[in-house]
Amino acid sequence: MRVAVIGGGVIGVCTAYYLASAGHEVAVIERYGNVAQEASFGNLDLMGPSGLRLWASPGAPGRVLSMLFRPESSFAFSARFEPAMWRWLKRSISESALTRYKQNQQRLYRLSSYSQELMQHLVQTHDLDFQQRSSMMIMFRTAKELEMALPFMELLGEFGCRNELLDIDAARQLEPALSGDTTFHSALHVPDDWAGNCPLFVRQLKTLAQDKGVNFHFNCEVQTIRPEPGGVSLQIDNRQIDADAIVIAAGSDSPRLLKGLGINLPAYPVKVYSASTAIQEFELAPQTSLFDDTYRVALTRLGKRIRIAGCAELGSSNLDLHQKAINTLVRVADDWFPNAANYRTANFWTGPVAMLPEGVPLLGATRYTNVFVNVGQGSASWALAAGSGKLVADMISGRRTEIDTDGLTLTRYGDRMR
Repeated sequence: MRVAVIGGGVIGVCTAYYLASAGHEVAVIERYGNVAQEASFGNLDLMGPSGLRLWASPGAPGRVLSMLFRPESSFAFSARFEPAMWRWLKRSISESALTRYKQNQQRLYRLSSYSQELMQHLVQTHDLDFQQRSSMMIMFRTAKELEMALPFMELLGEFGCRNELLDIDAARQLEPALSGDTTFHSALHVPDDWAGNCPLFVRQLKTLAQDKGVNFHFNCEVQTIRPEPGGVSLQIDNRQIDADAIVIAAGSDSPRLLKGLGINLPAYPVKVYSASTAIQEFELAPQTSLFDDTYRVALTRLGKRIRIAGCAELGSSNLDLHQKAINTLVRVADDWFPNAANYRTANFWTGPVAMLPEGVPLLGATRYTNVFVNVGQGSASWALAAGSGKLVADMISGRRTEIDTDGLTLTRYGDRMR
């Protein structure tokens, strides 16, 4: 089949790679001048299942309210009275109930665990080096935070994910560079979790995909999509491209493209943040990836740099940097590794992601037999990309998927999406 993949981020490139591996003729349509130029450029570097802490979790509404007026917070708001934002928040809060949370977290773990297996195979098969490293600690500043995380920790145990709760002394022994001035209650060590440089990986996978015959078309904006008998037509920069099938994997632009087909996702554009800075004192830089549970910010050492990623801004349609988000990233880095680098002179980045209220992506067929989706990974796209891409490629190829896709397709929204 001739398959067009819309989107050159980590989701789209993984999808194209697995489609080409299945024998299809693949073209990737990307509106920027290269791959990994939007969310994949600066999202969380964490690749393992334990880094997937859902925003919609028990206690989350109270957490957000308690941080609303702080100078540092895991959330920043730019348009408090925007109706679409409040509708999305209302649905997200409904997903915070314990039963819904566990169901969503189980679906995420199933997909992320599968994705991690595929990533390990890619690394071994192609000898990839994208500054990946293993071992992660989730830091709990207070006993209350640990208590709120117990449902998540219980699920990790049910999933068979190795983890160990460390007291202060054990955490400092594992990560000697932790600041002695920052107090905390405990840390959860997850030795098998990965972190890595997402845009570097995407560029490497692009080369592998090209070797399999994938064609990349950059600086191309898709205006309309028209399903037709036996195929689909794309209107791109006033010219038409025909294909047997398409995959919409366009990140924050996916809701617009789907709306043109009469499919209205309950997604909302959320800006995510990251910063990158050169290490100045290597012996004081982290060896273990760290996730601050209070602020939902991750710190990762990538080569000679430290990456700080996290914080979500709602209600903004531009790419201006929100001071609260910058304050949060700097605060977290200064708290844990204050002398490793100058975080105030870091390169700060923000970009949009399309977030679904439950935080679980949508994969596979739409009401149109030749239009498929691979959307809604949000800030977790790096951890879910390989699994998402392989599942969609298998669906298009008519193959039986290697994991259960229950809850991962449009059918979870009922007939109104179909």
